[in-house]
Amino acid sequence: MDRPLAAGSPTQALRFDANLIRKYDGLGPRYTSYPTADRFDERFTESTYCEALAARQSGNGQALSLYVHLPFCSTICYYCACNKVITANRGHSAKYVRYLGREIEIVASRTAGDRTVQQVHWGGGTPTFLAEDEMASLMGTLRDAFAFQPDTESSIEVDPRKVGARTIAFLRALGFNRLSLGVQDFDAVVQEAVNRVQSEAETRVVVEAARADAFRSINVDLIYGLPRQTVAGFSDTLDKVMALAPDRIALYGYAHVPHLFKGQRQIAVHELPPAATKLAILEHAIETLTHAGYVYIGMDHFALPEDELAIAAREGRLHRNFQGYSTRPDCDLLAFGISGIGKVGTSYVQNVKTLDLYYASLDERRLPVLRGATLDGDDLMRREIIQRLMCEFRLEFETVERRYDVSFGARFAREIADLAALAADGLVTLSKEAVEVTDRGRLLVRTIAMVFDRHLRDAGERAGYSRVI
Repeated sequence: MDRPLAAGSPTQALRFDANLIRKYDGLGPRYTSYPTADRFDERFTESTYCEALAARQSGNGQALSLYVHLPFCSTICYYCACNKVITANRGHSAKYVRYLGREIEIVASRTAGDRTVQQVHWGGGTPTFLAEDEMASLMGTLRDAFAFQPDTESSIEVDPRKVGARTIAFLRALGFNRLSLGVQDFDAVVQEAVNRVQSEAETRVVVEAARADAFRSINVDLIYGLPRQTVAGFSDTLDKVMALAPDRIALYGYAHVPHLFKGQRQIAVHELPPAATKLAILEHAIETLTHAGYVYIGMDHFALPEDELAIAAREGRLHRNFQGYSTRPDCDLLAFGISGIGKVGTSYVQNVKTLDLYYASLDERRLPVLRGATLDGDDLMRREIIQRLMCEFRLEFETVERRYDVSFGARFAREIADLAALAADGLVTLSKEAVEVTDRGRLLVRTIAMVFDRHLRDAGERAGYSRVI
């Protein structure tokens, strides 16, 4: 089916074209970075990271965003593709928080330039696996090391099955002002299939508590393509989510890659919805959300018109980073904990992925760097191009030419030829001055961004990525 699902400004326009989606629904990156993390390598070491931190001079270094990875969960959700540690032993988190303190201290001592914090995000795992005194200690360590501002955007992921109104009030008192809730699906048969049983009632308790405690924004995560899902069942879930009226909704497609994530081996493949059903679920979800007034921000993300994310989209101020779309200007991102990925200047850095390696490094007073990348001029230019396409759905060639002193037509002749093919199919409009993603192409913006991914073109393979839709 091909019909408009939202109207208004160009930022909001969206059209569901099933034929185009079927044609272009291949594998590809999500572009939370460019180059993507699979292009990082181990030639980037602790010393490389320290050089990048030292290069941030006062007045030149960007403000900071902080990410803390808290990997512990008491139970496993079979669909999960996060780096997690499943344990019932609450003592594990106390040790981890101590080592996070060591890492934060080392990084802060090596960080030159502006230490103003614009954003903080705690992800997992389940951050609220930590005891209250551990969360308070960790937040105190961060505040001692860096300069938090009164308007710092502080977000945390919570599992509504594990917290109540008291915990939400405690998080607000710690300084968190944004909340992200995992829901995925309220259908009981789906919840059973993925080992995540969560009622609408316990979810509502958390949402209402967050509103009572004046959280600035509430996000709900949903997943389509899970086992036993149907259009009717997911429609009921959407009705329940609409009743909760979160400020933002993230609608992710499930990627079944059991060779990468062992928990997914518990999912019965024959229970996954066929491609046609998965596409129908997505179409119905988009129609429901847009008709309920949610604005399509970009890849997977929707927000109410008055939410800061929707306002930033209308005003052309969106950015994209490892946490998805952001309202704040581009920051240097310092990441703490296992598998955390940071960005400092023209460098990306990723930590080791296991607790044993993490603890061993910090016992030796070494930063737990696994790998990273230092971007060259071509990477920086392509990163900006991909950012503009992902966030603004439009790229004016003159902007790139002025900033990087290149002839766009000469430098990107091959890419322009590829764009012409996409234009013929209606994904973009292409002129001598600009390329603009059409309302039909916006759901496939990853496919369009891939045109400019030199590393992807050189590698010639996409097996490690999720499907675009």
